[in-house]
Amino acid sequence: MSKGPISQFIEKYYLHFNSATVVDAAKAYEQQLQNGAKMMVTLAGAMSTAEIGKIFAEMIRKDKVQIISCTGANLEEDIMNLVAHSHYERVPNYRDLTPQQEWDLLERGLNRVTDTCIPEHEAFRRLQKHIHKIWKDAEDAGERYFPHEFMYKMLLSGVLEEYYEIDLKDSWMYAAAEKNLPIIVPGWEDSTMGNIFASYVIKGELKASTMKSGIEYMTFLADWYTKNSNNGVGFFQIGGGIAGDFPICVVPMLYQDMEMHDVPFWSYFCQISDSTTSYGSYSGAVPNEKITWGKLDINTPKFVIESDATIVAPLIFAYLLDL
Repeated sequence: MSKGPISQFIEKYYLHFNSATVVDAAKAYEQQLQNGAKMMVTLAGAMSTAEIGKIFAEMIRKDKVQIISCTGANLEEDIMNLVAHSHYERVPNYRDLTPQQEWDLLERGLNRVTDTCIPEHEAFRRLQKHIHKIWKDAEDAGERYFPHEFMYKMLLSGVLEEYYEIDLKDSWMYAAAEKNLPIIVPGWEDSTMGNIFASYVIKGELKASTMKSGIEYMTFLADWYTKNSNNGVGFFQIGGGIAGDFPICVVPMLYQDMEMHDVPFWSYFCQISDSTTSYGSYSGAVPNEKITWGKLDINTPKFVIESDATIVAPLIFAYLLDL
């Protein structure tokens, strides 16, 4: 298929420095898929609140991503945007806010993420009553699931339909739920829904064991990687943090700790980040450092795009979708 105007634009004008890396990384991602490799996309930061779902959902539908690793915040904030979009508020002058103005936002139930405020009541609480029932029903049936599996159940059950405020095709979580796409959510406890679940455990209303753990996510990922890496698995990392750090370690874990010396390295690596190399920074480390940890091979195609992921990721996705 011929490339559309966005792809043609970046091929014509993105010729040097970070912009050239955008094109190189997009072409190498495409080549990975053409070679039969699979791709993991990791989501850190507030990409869901930035509405990456508008294009990422189509990436999922078009089989451009086979597995996702994301923070608990990204897992839930896509659904929050789905059910409470009209209640969000933009604060373009967020850099000028005084502490009192920030407090006033809190008093109004608005939790700020840079220039966007998430409405606590409409977003968090609207989901809470429904997800609590799904948690409790599973526990009463003696069943245990991963955090993303509970979210899938809630989405596919239809209980949220009365609240939808955006086009369903713009929700990447719904697209993933329809495909039952594997998702890794390391450190899920560090999220609003994770905090809420913990509160029910403290109050004795739920058991911690009803929620499958991070160790179980790692063993699930190890099994998935072993079964899906014959033609390679690429690693497309948006931001830094645990969403990327956790899953990339599955390769050295299999090689070193499981002594599976035939396990392939990640076959592609790209990171979009504004974190620069500094003293001890992992997110800002150059990809070659990962060779020393047994994550990447000498010949793994490696790209670092030092830019804003909300600008760069949609461009790369547009290229992959021939837009």
